[in-house]
Amino acid sequence: MAVDVILGLQWGDEGKGKIVDYLAEQYDLVCRFQGGPNAGHTIKIDGKKYVLHTIPSGIFRPDITNVIGNGVVLDPITMVKELNALDAADIDYQSRLLVSRKAHLIVPSHRYLDAASEASKGVSKIGSTLKGIGPAYMDKTGRNGLRVGDLTASDFESKYQTIKEKHLGLIKLYPEIEFDLEGEEKKFFESIEKIKSLKFVNSEYYVNQALTDGKKILAEGAQGSMLDIDFGTYPFVTSSNTISAGVCSGLGIAPNKIRDVIGIAKAYCTRVGSGPFPTELLDETGEKLRQVGMEFGATTGRPRRCGWIDIPQLKYTIMLNGVTQVIITKLDVLDSFEEISVATNYKYDGMVTDELPFDIVDKHIVPELVGYPGWFESLDHITAFDQLPEKAISYVHQLESLLKTKISMVSTGPEREKLFAL
Repeated sequence: MAVDVILGLQWGDEGKGKIVDYLAEQYDLVCRFQGGPNAGHTIKIDGKKYVLHTIPSGIFRPDITNVIGNGVVLDPITMVKELNALDAADIDYQSRLLVSRKAHLIVPSHRYLDAASEASKGVSKIGSTLKGIGPAYMDKTGRNGLRVGDLTASDFESKYQTIKEKHLGLIKLYPEIEFDLEGEEKKFFESIEKIKSLKFVNSEYYVNQALTDGKKILAEGAQGSMLDIDFGTYPFVTSSNTISAGVCSGLGIAPNKIRDVIGIAKAYCTRVGSGPFPTELLDETGEKLRQVGMEFGATTGRPRRCGWIDIPQLKYTIMLNGVTQVIITKLDVLDSFEEISVATNYKYDGMVTDELPFDIVDKHIVPELVGYPGWFESLDHITAFDQLPEKAISYVHQLESLLKTKISMVSTGPEREKLFAL
């Protein structure tokens, strides 16, 4: 069998968690392939809201095996909080949650270093979630990180002290900040005892054997394609490859194993933290999108920046990912807008184009907007796509035409049942 991929096409927060949860019943395995606890995948089931940061979103389906791949960076403290929440909800995960031995660990001094580095940047902050993600990936590429498999090594504490001392040396380069390292270390060592109760696997062998055995696999991405370390709005990006190419290195599978790439995009656009955002609305309309869409970070609680959907940006990430189908989420947020705008081109350097410039950060971009009439009607009662107001259906079809890619489903709320095939 092959691997299907779900990933975000914007700057994250597109609603990937709900889509993974919804589609998971069609698969045998759900595998996270990159990112860390900077992800916040929100799922609403039977009126209860769950937020996952590290654990794959297929965990709520009782027959699904969930794998945390080698491309993920794992913070034991955060993950144990998630495990405790699953325990409280009577979700059985012990036999269904597997962790790659090659996944790298986030230790408390990674978060200390992250906070000290970000604080030193003043107005030039990149908008880090301060979860230690960047420093953990730096240690990974610097070839001195700690991995999940090290937790069972007899000399783990010695390895831990070595990396901690390295971090403390680097922290001296920055202005002093408050960080309770001793308290966080206590939580860390308590947390790893629970982590060690999980099943550790050589995930590259496990996933490939599952494919050989005919299992169906869904790969789940975190963040969004515009935060990719290579192709995102650098330097305002995350520290991993968030695009479909990251599936191969993040799970240890060959490119020819990937079949469908399902791209998730909101019916408008949001971004958390600093960095360029061509269609951002710094007015009452932007604030209305934020309030109606409840656009506040699931991980940080920070208010998200809001704007209209951006076709050049989406065509860029569709191209990079080889997207075979798009799912549009949060269509219901647009219920009360008389007119809905769509950015169809960019104006910069005296030209009109649908291509992103090399350095979008320092380029003054003016989006070329086209307006579409709103439907001014609640979508709460909808149970099928063809029941949507005519203007809502037209808006979706216009997006499909502009993107030149099939839109397969639309979502009109956070609940599982509010997802409709076209």
